[in-house]
Parts: sequence; C-alpha cells; structure tokens
Amino acid sequence: MHLSTIYHRLKDFVLGKDPDDNIASADGSYHGIKLDKKLDKNVKMMQTILKDCDDIVYRSFRIAGKMKAELVFLDGLVNTDFIDNYIIKPLTLESRMADIEIEGADDAFCYAKEAVISAASVREGDDMDGIVFNIMSGSTVIFIDGIARCVIVEVKGWEHRQVSDPAVEPTVRGPKDAFTETLRINTMLVRRYIRDPRLKLKTYHIGRRSKTDVAVMYIESIVNVNVLDELNKRLDGIDVDSVVGSALIEHLIEDDWISPFPQIQTTERPDKAAAALMGGKVCIAVDNTPFVLLLPTTLNSFMQAPDDYYQRWLISSLIRFTRFIGTIVALLLPSLYIAMLSYHPEMIPTSLALSMAAGREGLPFPAFIEAFIMEGSLELLREAGMRLPGAMGQTIGVVGAIIIGQAAVGANIVSPAMVVVVALTAIANFAIPSYDLAISFRILRFILMILATTLGLYGIILTVMMIVSHLSILKSFGIPYMAPWIPLNLRDLKDSIIRAPWVSMRTRESYLHLQDEQRMNKDKTSDVVYREKVVKH
Repeated sequence: MHLSTIYHRLKDFVLGKDPDDNIASADGSYHGIKLDKKLDKNVKMMQTILKDCDDIVYRSFRIAGKMKAELVFLDGLVNTDFIDNYIIKPLTLESRMADIEIEGADDAFCYAKEAVISAASVREGDDMDGIVFNIMSGSTVIFIDGIARCVIVEVKGWEHRQVSDPAVEPTVRGPKDAFTETLRINTMLVRRYIRDPRLKLKTYHIGRRSKTDVAVMYIESIVNVNVLDELNKRLDGIDVDSVVGSALIEHLIEDDWISPFPQIQTTERPDKAAAALMGGKVCIAVDNTPFVLLLPTTLNSFMQAPDDYYQRWLISSLIRFTRFIGTIVALLLPSLYIAMLSYHPEMIPTSLALSMAAGREGLPFPAFIEAFIMEGSLELLREAGMRLPGAMGQTIGVVGAIIIGQAAVGANIVSPAMVVVVALTAIANFAIPSYDLAISFRILRFILMILATTLGLYGIILTVMMIVSHLSILKSFGIPYMAPWIPLNLRDLKDSIIRAPWVSMRTRESYLHLQDEQRMNKDKTSDVVYREKVVKH
C-alpha cells in the first residue's frame, strides 16, 4: 500500500469520513467496482454515489414477505404506474397470495428476474458503473440481500414532444412528420420507411458526463465500408465532457473545420433520412436533438430539396435550375453592383446607367458603403426576426425591411437600385434549401463585396476562383465535395442541376463507391414503363 493511500485513510479517519465516500476512480467513473452480497452496503454505495440527488427514489420491500430488497430509480424518467403494478405489486402482494416458497437469495433473484416482473427488457448487472448509467437513463434497479447482482428493468417513461410537422423543411406533397428530441422515436420513424433487417443501428455513448446516446444507422449491403470504418474511428476518438446536440458531433468529425462550407448534411425529415440511407449514406441520430446527420455529402446534395422527388421530373428540373440561378444571384449580385458602379460603369447599358445615376444624385455615400449599410441592416433584421416569437418575428422581418428601405430612400441615404439589389439578394438566399449552406454563402457574399470594393471585377473573379479551388479539394469522408462535376461523371449528372425521370435513375451515385449500385431492376421497370397500352372498348 502506497504511503499516500495510508495518509488519506488516516486523514479520513481523523475527520470522521467514511472511506466509501471516495469510491470513484480518477476519471469520475465507477468502472470495476462490483456489488457486494450485503444489501445495506450496496444501498450505501448508491447513496454515496448519488448523494444530493433528491430525485432518486429508494423503496425498501421484501420479496414474498421474506427476502429484503431495495428498488432504486430516478423520478421523472420512469413510468411510476408500471413500477407500482408490474414490479412492486407482483414481488410483494401477489407472491404472498400465491404462497411462493423462497429458500434463499438465489431463489429470490431468479423469481424476480424470470417469473413475476412483466417487462419486455429485464436483465442483470453487477458493475456499479453500468448500474448507475442505467438508473440515470431511466431504468429501475432491484438489489436483493445476499446476492452480488441486481435486476435491471427497462421502465423509461419521460415526457416528450409528439411528432409534428417539419418546421425548417416543409414540403407541398411530402410527408408531414418530423424528428423529435427522443432518439428511439427518431429511429422508429426511419424504420417505418425501411423495413429491411439489413438496416443496422449501432449505439455509442459519447460524453464523459452526459453519456449521450448516439445512433449510427446504415444499410449493411449498400454502404461504403471504408466510410463506415472511418466514421467509427472518428466517433471512438471523441473525448468530451458532454454532447448537447448533433452540432458538436458534426464539428468534431468533419474533414475540414476551417472551411466555411458544411461537410455533413442535417435534416429533420425522416423521409429524407430514409432516402439518404437507401442511397448508401450513413445517418447519425443524437439523443435530445431533432436533427440527424447525413454523410458523406456533396455540394450537389445541399441543393436538393425533398419536393424535387415528389413532383414530376420536368417541374422538379425547372425548380432546381431556378434554385441554382438563385444561389449565384445570392452570392454575386451585391459585389457585381459595387464593381460595375464603382469601377466598370461602361458595362452597364446606357439607359440603365442614366437611371441609376439619377437615383444616386445627392447621395452622401459611395456605392460600397451604401451596399454594406443595406446588407448589414438586412442581417440585423434577419437575426432579430429569428429571436422573436414566430408571428412577431415574421412581422418584424417583412415590415421592418419595407419601412427601413423606404425610409432610407426617402432620407436620401441609399438609392432605389440598391434597395432592389438587396431585396433580390435576400429572396435568392432564401431559395437555397439548406440553412447551413445559405449561411456559408452569406459569409462569402461579404468577402466578395470587400474584394469588389478594392479590386472591382478582378477581385470578384479572383475570389470565385479561390472558392472553386477550395471546393475542388474539399472532401467529405473521402468523397469529393464537388462530385459529380469535379471529377466529371456524366452518369451521375442526371440528378444534379436537373432531375432526370425516375426510369433513367436506375443506379445510385457511382462516386460513393457503394457495394450495391443498382437501384431498380432495369428489365422489369422497362416492361412496366414502356408496356404496350391496349384500350378495350
């Protein structure tokens, strides 16, 4: 025994402290500490570990009126009616009425575990770290005197939000259900779409203190094994105190955290998650978070909306093409306005140039200051609208923009053309389906405006080249971020800027390097689609 251990034990003895009060290991866990055969000692250990936790409930009783036992659970995370009717009542009242003979602790343990507790999940445990984890997760633990094991009963029953409509990704024709903050409900929603036993689910407990449940879902016969192995390595390497949401997991496992572009897609829609799984991607669901992560992803994936696949292909292609145009407008329009007005007025048609010059007559600021004032005001209105209650936030956003724009023009601070440019930019930015990607373009828009202010069109061209170069080398779990454009893959372009008919999308994306690239049977599908139509009169 080390001298330091002897010193601390003598110190505890002099101060009147119980040595059992310091049973935790150096990292705060209780791994390796086993239960004792004495019930009193086990209960005392639990009370020491869960000291000052007033929501922990201890219930002493006797099994069949003979063997002493203790039931421990965390109030608020369990179904107390279930505990009363299906655990305590059978073990106490009904066992005595049935005149059950229990000779020892082993008989009592087997009787409690295998005979009378009416629960779907009943198991045993003897490791204190696992027992505490189960209690904090909503299970009930039964200690029995004379045996160094306990019975763990699954009785989770906390309050949770019901499945509701998608708030961030609404659709016209798609399903109206969205993920919630409860992990098991989210995995259930996905399994409703994919009834395949090869849809696997692997659970991690991440966070030294929070021990948050993180579920990795994938289809075993489709997924890229290399992507799955890399993901498992990155998740195993996470060592943090707590995981309060999927955003932390996303930031810790992405390839390049310096990049302004998101490399992992998020969604609140079960149908989108199921489609991604069927496409060979991996889905990560985090407890207490209504958004799941989809990986690997590409820039093309962020430009796809759920409604693209619920409409006819011509309509979807037109909408998606309009969306790409809107993205370019949201990124370049303010900087082009600054560059052409300040450095290259010869590029503006004469009639338009005269109209803009008349609108700018008497303005106190140059074009770039005017643009920064209006773009900054728009960002403030956008942030203020998000922080206010729903109806009030929308009102502030719309009315505030109109009032500020009209007032700025009336006060001769900005030109009417600048108000039009900022309004078009805001509308185009809202056309981007992904909120994360839209924020990235908002950041890059200000960088482009600064370069346009200093270098004109040359600054815009230089910045666009740098953005494209960065996107060309960026990867998401080894998959090129610009696929299928860079490297060019003509076969995969059928679901990019346009959405081809379903009959032509028989294979999954080849750049994902999946085990099974066949999405539909070519011969049977052709027979159905191109069958001879005979009308009988």
